[in-house]
Amino acid sequence: MSNANTIRTVLATVPYTGWHLEKLRNAFGPEVHFIHLSKDDTAGIAEALEEADVAILQSDLDERYLAAPKLRWIHCDHSGLNKSARPEVFERGLQVTGSAGRSGPVLAEHIFFLTLSLIYDAHGLHDAQKEHRWRGIPGYEERRGLYGKTMGIIGMGFTGKELAVRAKAFGMRVLGYRRSVTEPPAGVDKLFCADRGETIDELLRESDVVVLAVRLSDETHHLIGEAELQAMKNTAYLINMARGLVIDEQALIHALHQGIIGGAGLDTFAQEPLPADNPLWDAPNLVITPHCTPEMPDLTARSLDIICDNIVRYREGRPLLNELVPNDVYTK
Repeated sequence: MSNANTIRTVLATVPYTGWHLEKLRNAFGPEVHFIHLSKDDTAGIAEALEEADVAILQSDLDERYLAAPKLRWIHCDHSGLNKSARPEVFERGLQVTGSAGRSGPVLAEHIFFLTLSLIYDAHGLHDAQKEHRWRGIPGYEERRGLYGKTMGIIGMGFTGKELAVRAKAFGMRVLGYRRSVTEPPAGVDKLFCADRGETIDELLRESDVVVLAVRLSDETHHLIGEAELQAMKNTAYLINMARGLVIDEQALIHALHQGIIGGAGLDTFAQEPLPADNPLWDAPNLVITPHCTPEMPDLTARSLDIICDNIVRYREGRPLLNELVPNDVYTK
């Protein structure tokens, strides 16, 4: 085993307690100096970073971690790593990983909540119920369910894969798009791959529901803009469970008001919390959730499974789960 993969000191700022904390501590072993601090303990963190070669963080990394003299591997205990995906990470040779996948099943559920809310016009039904109106939505009988429709999933990571299986259970045709070339995951009828020179164009044209489940990077910033919205069916729905800046929000607002697409469901936004005066609040055929999804039964345990697997992989010099790669860099 090389010195680069030897772990001597670990700094942990994750708010684990009880058996969760013990499992994390034990995964590193008794020979490792394990320092557990609050993420707000500025002085303690500064001291620990003088000797730590591994950090398990509640938050994203910042300049303190980039400057730490011995740090080699940082795990950020959440999914989206765009705030940590800096060029300096790769210039310094740091390995940075996250906990993507721990919430995949419920994020897929959330996507269907947004999609079904649009299909069934949840806003209109709620208004009719409050006003005691029976069948008070004009044209409602012309609506059609998801069965037989096409879902296009942009981003075939953990959430995308969970979503594809559920879309199949609804009787949908499933198109997928991802960066790397692989065999289509379970439930995906056709997979488009960027590394094969393919684009999202066909997926946009054919899909009745377009779902964004990609990492935010320089490559995916404003992935959906005016041209992409124009390419979609005027009856199609756009669902964003990625990051707000994957969409050009001004283009989306225009598309919703002009009927260029059928509607949208958004859980993430360019600015969060979404300002009260943001025009998205009043856009037609839009369902908003405040970047909040019901949790898995034991989210921390699922994070621990990822971290513990990576501890073994790191020591053995094998590829790490959920590791940032240069294409993930986000500078915008």
